Order: sequence, then C-alpha cells, then structure tokens
Amino acid sequence: MPRKTNNTVNGNDYYLVTATIGRNPDGSPKRKYFRGKSKSEAEAKRDDFIKNIENGLNMDYKEMPIGKLMKIWLFDVVKNYASYNTFDRYESVYRNYIESTNLSALKVYEVQKLFLQQRYNDMAQQGYTHSQIYNLNKLLKTFFNYALTEGYILKNPCYKIIIPKDIEALESDGDVDPFTDEEVAIILNTATEPMRTLAKFGFATGLRRDEILGISIDDFNFDEMNVNVRQALKKVKKFDNDGGFERVTILEETKTKTSMRTVPIPSALAKDLRHHLTEEKIKHLKLGAPYSDDGLFFTSETCTPFDGKNIATAWKRLLKRAGVRYRRFHNIRHTYATRLFENGIPLKTVSTLLGHANINITAAVYVHVMPKEKQNAAEKLNYLFT
Repeated sequence: MPRKTNNTVNGNDYYLVTATIGRNPDGSPKRKYFRGKSKSEAEAKRDDFIKNIENGLNMDYKEMPIGKLMKIWLFDVVKNYASYNTFDRYESVYRNYIESTNLSALKVYEVQKLFLQQRYNDMAQQGYTHSQIYNLNKLLKTFFNYALTEGYILKNPCYKIIIPKDIEALESDGDVDPFTDEEVAIILNTATEPMRTLAKFGFATGLRRDEILGISIDDFNFDEMNVNVRQALKKVKKFDNDGGFERVTILEETKTKTSMRTVPIPSALAKDLRHHLTEEKIKHLKLGAPYSDDGLFFTSETCTPFDGKNIATAWKRLLKRAGVRYRRFHNIRHTYATRLFENGIPLKTVSTLLGHANINITAAVYVHVMPKEKQNAAEKLNYLFT
C-alpha cells in the first residue's frame, strides 16, 4: 500500500506538518515545518520538538521565544546569584511587561532597537511611568547581555535607547514636601514609643525607613555618636524553582556601595537612644527572647522585626492624631536633607550622608532648595559693598 504524502522535495515524497512557534515582529504567526516519510513520523517530530520547548531541554535556545527563554534564565541563572529583593523585582517586571505581550513571542535575535523604542514610546503614551519603562529596559538589557555572552545575538538592542522623558530614575517617588519645624515638634510631642524614637532618629539621620529598621545594636558608636548603615530590612518574595513563592523578611545589604556609610547623630539624641536600648533589653528579658549586640535596634512588641507596611500605617495614624497634613514616612528623609541645605551644608556632603550614588541625584531631587542656597551664598558677599 503506497504511503500517503502531501509534499515533494527534489523528487522525493514526504508528509509535511507545521507548528506555530512564535510571532513575527508584525504580529503574524511564525511556523516551523516538519517532514517525515509518513504522517505519523512527521507528527512525531513535531510533537518531540514542542515537548522539548515546553521542558526547556535538548534544543537550540536561540530559537526559543523570549518569554520562555527569559523564564528559564530567571529561574535557572539569575535566581542562583540575585538577592531575594532583586529577583522579586525582576520576576515582577517579567510577569507584568513581558510574559503576556507580543515581545514574549519573538526570538531573541529578532528584537531590534527600533522595535523596543517604539514599544517604550507606546507605553509612555498609554500612561506607564518613566520608572516602569526604565525598569523594563534594565531587565531586558541584563537579559540581552546574557544572550550576547551565549552567542545568541551580536549586539544588545537596549544600549543607548531613549527612555521617554529621559531623565535619571531617582529615588524620590513623589514630590519633595518636607515637614516644617513646627510640624516636627507637634509630631514628636504626639508620638508614643517606639514611633517617637523611630521618628526622631529619622529626622536626625535622614536614613531610609528600611535602613532604620535594619540597624543593629552594634552599628551604633555612642562614644563618637554615629551609626554605620550597612543593611536594610525588607519583606520580599522567596521563589522556589517552580515559580511558587512565600513572603519572608530579610536583612539585605543596602541599595548601592555608596549607601553603605557612617552617619553622625546629633548629640541631643544620645539620651533617647540609650533609653530605647535599655527598654529593648527589658522587653527581651520579660518575653524570654534571645538578645545580642548584633540584634536589631528597633523591634516590635514581641521582639520580632518590624514590618515596613505596619510602620507606614502607624505613621499615617500618628499624623492624623497630631493634626498634621499627611506625608509619607520617606518625607522625614526629605526634611533632613532640606534642613541641611538651608543651613549651608555643601551638596557633596549632603549627598554622602544620604547615600546617593552621585551628587547629580541629590541635586535633581532637591532642586527646589538649591536656589535658596545660591542666594544665601550671594548674600554673604554683602560686606564687600557696605
């Protein structure tokens, strides 16, 4: 019985089947062809190929759609070296901006710089923030660097791409709106422990909330009145290899090398901090909780690490009781920096104390303060003309 075929190549008869394995840049389906001496043989080749793609095994990764290749890269490569917080951020960007988009169906070598530029421009038109687009490009740039080292591509399409409203992504996720001196006094007079000491410490040092919560007892030098900032307390997703996760609280090294710093503490705060340390020891003793000098300086009523969201909620309630217009806990940091500028502290010094990566970030965040600083500098020359 003759074999049933549907395709002829160079005089030879084959059975031909196809499979859709991705999308072209214009959105049309991209197909791969499989030939066999019979229908069953061709279909077997197709099914084996698709199975290998699904399993991520025994195949040319260069031909895999970006969505699948990036997921394998995230969980088999990045997860082995990235911190929980970094991996959580990468996975979130992948899931929200890549996995379910037309970008996901492209091959890694099909992505061109112009395609990404148009995508970013469209995202900006749709209302995505600069930060969201910046983080997407950052993840893609890291991924394409990996693809470059593996020989999948010849150049990284993310380099020198223009992010809409192309300014450096800053740490400020809202307007700089410092508290007035009167508001600070009202807040501290209204607050109860431990929020009073937390807030005082924030106004006195300008540390980020998670940095404050990550300070350990042995980070303090009470003789010289300073504190070493080296880690931050964060709640992140801890992923398993199957993509499942649990939320865990971790101590993680600070954002950048410049975030690791020694910050002086006003001597007027020494009494409050020593009193707080005594109360921490008493609390641990009453609850029978382990206590050591490398433990956290600020802990909850049950001697466990604070939750950043709980601090944010307690802060909101405090401002409401005090009758002070709501601003985020992060605005304590803005208040610290603003007061330093108003008292003539140089930009470089403020930038170092804040732990910014460079002074350009500090200048951009606190641009509203700089004209006052410049005017004060000019006023100091009045003696020449009087």
